[in-house]
Amino acid sequence: MRCHVMIPSALFAALMTAALATGNPLLFLLAMLVLLTTAMSLAGVLWASATMRISAGIPEQTVYRGDDVFLQLQVKHLGWIPIAPVKLELATLTGDGRREIRLKNLPGRTQTLKMPLHAAHVGVYSSGIRSCTVEDLLGLFQRKIIPPETEYSLTVLPKTFDTDPLIMAPGDPGSELMALATEDLNAPSDIRSYQPGDAMKKIHWKLSLRKGELMVRKFDEPVLQEVLILLDCSRPPSWGHSQAEADLQDALLETAASLFSDQIRRDHTVRMPLTGNYPTDVDDRMGIPLAFDSLIRVDFSATERFERILMMESRRLRKVGAIAVVTARLNGNTVDMLNRMHRMGPNIRLYLVTFAPDDVNIIPLIDRVRQAGMEVAYVTPDTAQ
Repeated sequence: MRCHVMIPSALFAALMTAALATGNPLLFLLAMLVLLTTAMSLAGVLWASATMRISAGIPEQTVYRGDDVFLQLQVKHLGWIPIAPVKLELATLTGDGRREIRLKNLPGRTQTLKMPLHAAHVGVYSSGIRSCTVEDLLGLFQRKIIPPETEYSLTVLPKTFDTDPLIMAPGDPGSELMALATEDLNAPSDIRSYQPGDAMKKIHWKLSLRKGELMVRKFDEPVLQEVLILLDCSRPPSWGHSQAEADLQDALLETAASLFSDQIRRDHTVRMPLTGNYPTDVDDRMGIPLAFDSLIRVDFSATERFERILMMESRRLRKVGAIAVVTARLNGNTVDMLNRMHRMGPNIRLYLVTFAPDDVNIIPLIDRVRQAGMEVAYVTPDTAQ
């Protein structure tokens, strides 16, 4: 609690001294008035701060990037001694700034405010009311309160867009294979007892005669080619200001999310490894909600160069029919690694997230990618706030 009582104390002392020296009752009354005003100011601040009740919350905990939500604030105190308007200090949605607002002094009544918040970027944001400041009308006393349980959490999901179907490598019929027989009749893996409905061609006749009961062969399921989505989780290149970097991160996440959801819709087997402080291996069995939850927690803190990630994944391409590479940075080493992966069989499409697709430094690298038989798609970040 802060106190600024030097002026009223000096005034009280001067009036009391003059009253005692002159015997003037008016000066004595003025001194008592100064003392009473100071005491009432202190009592008003203590009373209001002791009975202050503050709550904050967001009706919608999950929104998509670009949506607007409202932060609902409720403030109430029971102090009937007049005080200055209560000041609230709120953390911004990103948590790295603050905003101050003043409320009316309405003792005994609940004040409700709705503050608009813009979900500008993908991620999970937790913020709230940092402090509440109560002070008297004269500015003599000030007390700062840290209200409990006023934090709110907002999950901002990526906006998705339609992507062109990925072309699987030759020899893979894609999703049509899912509708065919689920067993490879050339690869028996076990023997079991006959069950009604089993095909006659699966019966192992010699073993059945020897055991005196019908036995059938079990067969391995065919290995389906999968789609591999490789997201560059390192920090995007700098364009001179932090807003551009945030826009690039949004575009990277939304491109990966769009690719993942489209492959799920087309019944493909999908795998998407994510690196950084929270590494995880996302696949189609997790479903879209869990996959998006993993994506929004990507903090782009991966320290390994992206071409090294590509090299590590190149050792696991036996079941991969198509690869979608999403990055905001392209260099010669990355192109060399993509060519190497493409020669191993899978079809590759490069999604380059950039503000300048016509950059003269990028065009020769793009030409090399296309000459190797790979596809290239440009993604321009959405800078509308």
